[in-house]
Amino acid sequence: MCPDWEHIPGARQQQCQGPEGHRASSPESRAAGSSLSPPSMASPMRSLLADLDRYVQSFRLFLESSTEHQSMQDFVERHLPDVIASIGNGKSTINVLSVGGGAGEMDLQILSKIRARYPGVTINNDVIEPSAEQISKYKERVAQASNLENIKFTWHKETANEYESRMNAEKKTKKWDFIHMIQMLYYVKDIPETLRYFHSLLESQAKLLIILVSGKSGWETLWKKYGSSFPLEDLCIFVSSADLARMLDSAGLKYQLYELPSQLDITSCFIEGDRDGELLLDFLTETIDFTKTAPPELKLKVMEELKKPGCSEIRDGKVLFNNSLGVIVVEP
Repeated sequence: MCPDWEHIPGARQQQCQGPEGHRASSPESRAAGSSLSPPSMASPMRSLLADLDRYVQSFRLFLESSTEHQSMQDFVERHLPDVIASIGNGKSTINVLSVGGGAGEMDLQILSKIRARYPGVTINNDVIEPSAEQISKYKERVAQASNLENIKFTWHKETANEYESRMNAEKKTKKWDFIHMIQMLYYVKDIPETLRYFHSLLESQAKLLIILVSGKSGWETLWKKYGSSFPLEDLCIFVSSADLARMLDSAGLKYQLYELPSQLDITSCFIEGDRDGELLLDFLTETIDFTKTAPPELKLKVMEELKKPGCSEIRDGKVLFNNSLGVIVVEP
């Protein structure tokens, strides 16, 4: 089957090398439905990507305050065995490609399921990851693990786009039995082209697994409404599982979509002067020190929005932001 990639709607942006799991944004999505004007040139608001230390602090707090990794782990336990049930049939070697593998936490869980399904089979696990720090953490995790027999690791310190360019320059076309992209499509410069390329690398029984924020999440509500008022950052794209499903439909590809419930406790965001709350607001808005630098009108509207049903639910005195994820499994 030849998907019609020519007619897929999609933004073309420059690629950035941000940490794993970042929620990013594009001018296209920011402009959609925003009720506030973009910040002026004199605005003190700055993108969180401009301060990596603060970004890492806010991202770590996000992981501690959310059920994101638990939701992914639940998917790996409940659904991944069915997804990978036939990827290695009749093979003595299974080739796995992790695109944006980060520090490898989810990668190793995925590999353990593949190893359990195909005991004794050699697994070649290639990792595309632009961050040297993340690769170092990944290697430490591998060194400390005890159940990785028959798994060979190769790391490529490059972006997805750089990998594609290098393989094309070397005139190489390596096929894969399983490719996964977890929380990384926000960073590619051309999503439809990236999907087209990696989909073309699938073996006949392979699967392409993609995890993004859900189109039903609070991220979708917040960013589609107010994204144009946050500091513009041309390096990244806001994209949800709903956007991705539309792209795949346009290409005529078959896929399965799973919704993973996840919550983020943002109660501290509503406590004046709370350090954790300020960091979480930075992460939600991709803005350095949003509490102090956002125009009062924008801050008021965002804080009101965060409490509305489209973004969060209030339960037992806590404000729980809808951090739900979408998992899309694409067929060859």
